[in-house]
Amino acid sequence: MSLADYAAQHGLHRVGARPRLLSYLKQAWDRRDFPLAMARFRIQASQQRNRLGMLWLVLQPSLNALVYGVIFYWLQTGGNRPPDYPAYIVIGVFLFDFFSKSLSNGAKSITGNRALVQSLAFPRITLPIAVVLENFMALMPMLGVMALALVLLGHPPAWDWLLMVPLLALYTLFNCGVAMIAARLTVHVRDLTQILPFVNRILFYTSGVLFAVDRIFSSHPWVVQVYDFHPLYQVLQIARGLLMNAGHYSLHYWAYFALWSVLVFVVGLLFFWVAEERYGRD
Repeated sequence: MSLADYAAQHGLHRVGARPRLLSYLKQAWDRRDFPLAMARFRIQASQQRNRLGMLWLVLQPSLNALVYGVIFYWLQTGGNRPPDYPAYIVIGVFLFDFFSKSLSNGAKSITGNRALVQSLAFPRITLPIAVVLENFMALMPMLGVMALALVLLGHPPAWDWLLMVPLLALYTLFNCGVAMIAARLTVHVRDLTQILPFVNRILFYTSGVLFAVDRIFSSHPWVVQVYDFHPLYQVLQIARGLLMNAGHYSLHYWAYFALWSVLVFVVGLLFFWVAEERYGRD
């Protein structure tokens, strides 16, 4: 009888063995307080060294929106520039920041916590989830500033604003999937952390954050049709349509982005879970 057969006969399991998927998800749910506590701690710790503290959570994206707004306002001619450009930029920059940080910080969620991963037994999926929760908590005050800016720019609150709740839920689900995929890839290819800033920047400049796709590519309708299947473009256009009280998106964007969110989350979950035994060993 082999050692493996002997262990199986006596109900012994290999240390660090990957549990079944449902068991794995149950373990992660039982430890749900852990990513929440980690997210809160990281937000507080990251701002303690700054004199303005938590105020930087809203100052940084606000300054980004101001700088990019001024530069791209003058770069785009009147015909290409979308109407009410300040509100257009604020929504784009603030919401894209949630994705950008989920991707870049999620990629480092395993490699950046190597000592924790090697010393404690827990579902590793809680680490990229903690990153997304941290960025979601940071997004909340940003949304307050964004709402105030929109009111000052002539967009009073409307009932459509309530639809931001399901949109943000789908967006968070999407970002969780992205963070899990990036976390595992970085474990196998450490140099990916050097490449991701360029990926983030490319996505920032090509996702319709700073320009109106239908105006810039009006002479190339096939490009506009391709953008209809771009998940980041979809979430920005839905948000602009809801918050700016204007029809900036097609209703089928909801179905497309919901499909994207569920698909990316499920793929990210399975992709991350399959390599559970390798985290902390590679």
